[in-house]
Amino acid sequence: MEPGPDFARLFRTFEHTAFRLETRDQYNSPREAEAFRQFVSGEPDASYHENWLKMVREATAEGRLFARVRVVSVPLTDYSRFSMWIAGYTREAGDDIRYLTREQAETLTLPKHDYWLFDSRKLVMMHFGDDDRFVGAEVVDDPTAIVEHNYWRDVARHYAISRDEFVTRHEQQDHER
Repeated sequence: MEPGPDFARLFRTFEHTAFRLETRDQYNSPREAEAFRQFVSGEPDASYHENWLKMVREATAEGRLFARVRVVSVPLTDYSRFSMWIAGYTREAGDDIRYLTREQAETLTLPKHDYWLFDSRKLVMMHFGDDDRFVGAEVVDDPTAIVEHNYWRDVARHYAISRDEFVTRHEQQDHER
């Protein structure tokens, strides 16, 4: 499945939950490149994200849930700090984003690949090029793989913490060093 209308349709047609495990330290998205540059230069602008925020708000108003767990390396990369900043807006829209350190994810034996899981039954594996750009998605119909990814979702969400708690905890650790 190519990035495009068919993939985008999944986010508007799920019935109950859309969950994503994000495992990369950086995503090279042309859509957010300018916003990332502005963030790094101290002039953050979240306006590029408004379509996503609108979609999340609409889904939340209908009782549907967007949720994610982001696996991040510590110390945080510039991209991870940017992603956490934009997550403040996304959280306000209704997207439940939680965080795990890469070390925790490895201890929990979570996968090292990104995926979306829609309504606990539609598994979509994310594929990225060597340049960290999203190149496509693959719908996986294998029931064993779907159950396994549901298990990983549950483990990740159980151990992950909120963005604000993660920031507070890691700011304290930085000051203690």
